[in-house]
Amino acid sequence: MEYRTSFLLLAGMMFLNNMLWLFFWSMFFGRFPVVNGWELKDVMMLWAVGAGGFGWASVLFGNFHRIASIVSSGQLDVYLTQPKPVLLNVMASRTSVTAAGDFLFGIAVYAWVGDRSPAGIASFALGLLISGALFMGVMLNAGCLAFYTGNSEGIAQQAFNSFVSLTTYPSSIFRGAARIAMFSIVPAGFIGYLPIGLLREFDPIFVLGAVAMAFGSCTAGALLFRVGLRRYGSGNTLAMRS
Repeated sequence: MEYRTSFLLLAGMMFLNNMLWLFFWSMFFGRFPVVNGWELKDVMMLWAVGAGGFGWASVLFGNFHRIASIVSSGQLDVYLTQPKPVLLNVMASRTSVTAAGDFLFGIAVYAWVGDRSPAGIASFALGLLISGALFMGVMLNAGCLAFYTGNSEGIAQQAFNSFVSLTTYPSSIFRGAARIAMFSIVPAGFIGYLPIGLLREFDPIFVLGAVAMAFGSCTAGALLFRVGLRRYGSGNTLAMRS
């Protein structure tokens, strides 16, 4: 609130960055109107639910993809001295300004091309929750490797970049082993199929699987973090929370 201009610039540039990607997709679908059952509207909703889910997760829990860095550098010490749930405190102690642009982008695109009926709004809200939870769950599991392997910042960063990239493409372009991995090892496929299995045609089996994967990945990450705390060695540093 103190640096309003900076906030508007950062959030606004992220909003424009996402719009630029939609411009490129519109050029593609201008030449090929339907690809494997996907239309431009479906890809727009894919970006809306992906960016929107990442946006709310990063605004409320901005440290969820920095767990490996916090553990490896000994910054976890300051959270251990506070009478709060450690993992929740770590994740919620930081927010992302640019992610606000992602969230607003998702809302704007939905208002533009989405189903604005009560059922459509509820489906989109559920899609945002699933998307954000999957982002947090995947990065929690990747970040907690730092408790067991030491410095794993590089692995966590690669996992983050790969997951973000995979959620920007329709899941139908993947086949065979890659498709199986997209719905299991790296569950980006659940986000990639939300515009079809949730927003266009409600598929209860897919939705239940997506909810289960989102809840399961977050639960597994929380358990890994809890067990990892027993292995954590203090960084022996004096620092304020940032």
